[in-house]
Amino acid sequence: MMREALPPSPLINVFLAEATRVNCQLMEQALRRQRSRFTVEACAGPSREVLEHLKDRQRDVVLISANLSDGPLMGFSVLREMRELSAKTPVVMLVDAPTREQVIDVFRYGAHGLFRRDAPFSALCKCIRAVYEGQVWANSEELHLLLDALGEAVPPRVVNAKGALLLSQREEMIVRLVAEGLTNHEIAANLNLSEHTVRNYLFRVFNKLGVSSRVELTLYVLSYQGRAQKEKGSIAQA
Repeated sequence: MMREALPPSPLINVFLAEATRVNCQLMEQALRRQRSRFTVEACAGPSREVLEHLKDRQRDVVLISANLSDGPLMGFSVLREMRELSAKTPVVMLVDAPTREQVIDVFRYGAHGLFRRDAPFSALCKCIRAVYEGQVWANSEELHLLLDALGEAVPPRVVNAKGALLLSQREEMIVRLVAEGLTNHEIAANLNLSEHTVRNYLFRVFNKLGVSSRVELTLYVLSYQGRAQKEKGSIAQA
């Protein structure tokens, strides 16, 4: 009995931003030769040029080098601006040897994957297809860094530019429990509330902080705490 042929995998449109034209050409040629069916558009310009390309039209997956032609780590600047523009395209950051802070920043700024340049090229192809299908790409070491960072995060009192509190005491308590990894059911039991009430609180918190998921909320808390610690350190040194 003959087996039915599997349908071909979908063609994935990839945008690649690299620091040099040589890197772009080599990566583009390598991706085009893969059986994974990629179409590739490459750019070796500065961060502003990369952003202009990305505003032009939608791509399936974006690969951004941490270092671009206008300087080291300018890829992070592109990633931050894409987040501010509410870009929905999955992004993978290409990093040489990321520090703990860079691993956290990659996902805090909205990337779907972090790919180390010393990994096999075949793994990059798997990474592209994984984020295209809605998955997150990170190795076990990076995941442990993220989990440790989230475990250390204690939500501060979130204020606006004028120093006014953005969240009520109850909302801050719920945010703290979300950051600790509790489910809505567990939060409801902990605070003697209904799950419906907890969901309503979270909906208001998401709107106030401009986030859309529990993961984003937790990373927001981590980010805010980091900024608060830096500001405190700056004051102490003054």
